[in-house]
Amino acid sequence: MAVSGLVMVGYLLLHMYGNLKVFSGKAAFDEYAHHLRVFGEPMLPENGLLWIVRVALLLAIVVHFHAATRLWARNKRASGAQGGKRYHSNKGRTGIQRSYASFTMRWGGVIILVFIVYHLLHLTANIIAPGGASDSPYQRVVNGFEIWWVTVWYTIALLAVGFHLWHGIWSALTTLGANRSSTRKASKLTPLAWIIAGAITIGFLLPPWAILLGLTG
Repeated sequence: MAVSGLVMVGYLLLHMYGNLKVFSGKAAFDEYAHHLRVFGEPMLPENGLLWIVRVALLLAIVVHFHAATRLWARNKRASGAQGGKRYHSNKGRTGIQRSYASFTMRWGGVIILVFIVYHLLHLTANIIAPGGASDSPYQRVVNGFEIWWVTVWYTIALLAVGFHLWHGIWSALTTLGANRSSTRKASKLTPLAWIIAGAITIGFLLPPWAILLGLTG
């Protein structure tokens, strides 16, 4: 689960970098999208790199989802099917020892999955086209995010991504042995998780809100 999650974090950072090219204008953004389709030619066919990335991401998502369901089942058995009531402390008298980010991991993952499907149908496949379909990747982005409810839906999904990353990055690094602190507050990696999660969330939200507010596009 940790490795597949970090693979997706790496992809998100690269994808965010590409999205920020919307501030460079239509020509630059469309040229960037075109180069992604023809990258590696003639050694790779057209869209070859994109399909390699898509297959790798799909495998990472399948592995991540499978690991999540297995861990959930193991946790349920280990806690005697008592759900969140695992143990008690002065801080959590109900026995629920979780941060808001960890508490929302499961449903946040569902929101993210639904968002990925919508996102692909909208900006990749050009099947769903709020604001109008276009052969220009830049124009599809602008047409969509000029509509307030598209931007609001995108924002909700990205906030879910941010919470998921906040807990997930810290947890993944702990799983892989990079963090040996007994508590989250004592961990030197907690700020790193905040920084990466915040950078990705803000980086993805800058283009849609700039377009909606008329600052670009």
